[in-house]
Amino acid sequence: MKLLPAILLCLVCVKLVVTSPTLAQSPELVVGKARVVDGDTIDIGPKRIRLWGIDAPEGKQQCEVGGKQYLCGIEATNRLVTFIKTQDVECLSKTVDRYKRIVAICRIGKLDLGAEMVRAGWALAFVRYSSDYVAQESEARMAKRGLWAGTFQPPWEVRQR
Repeated sequence: MKLLPAILLCLVCVKLVVTSPTLAQSPELVVGKARVVDGDTIDIGPKRIRLWGIDAPEGKQQCEVGGKQYLCGIEATNRLVTFIKTQDVECLSKTVDRYKRIVAICRIGKLDLGAEMVRAGWALAFVRYSSDYVAQESEARMAKRGLWAGTFQPPWEVRQR
């Protein structure tokens, strides 16, 4: 009889793992023309997709370069638009976030959009969730590209305010 509670607990744990939406679903492939929402988010058709492993400045976030303020969130958005142009984007989901957005690695051919945004200095490696783009961030920082040309507050700190 003492085994019964342990067995029931195991069954509950198995049920949670099997029914968890982020663990039970196989990766989803979303392909098509993208509409850029901001520096780390796109829409493909009705699906909202957050780029995996990066965090770009918020839309109205201000940064500074050469003593002058500028809207770095708009700059990051424009850079992603430039990368995508009118090409088809292919996104392979990794998870779903708390806002029900697909979080995915998105590519145009072999070009990883997250890696390119970080390498260009218009997004940061979001190491809270992934260390995939740390090398690209280091490269951008050393070359003083994008945000690294001046001063800025990490987007996650801006959101906390």
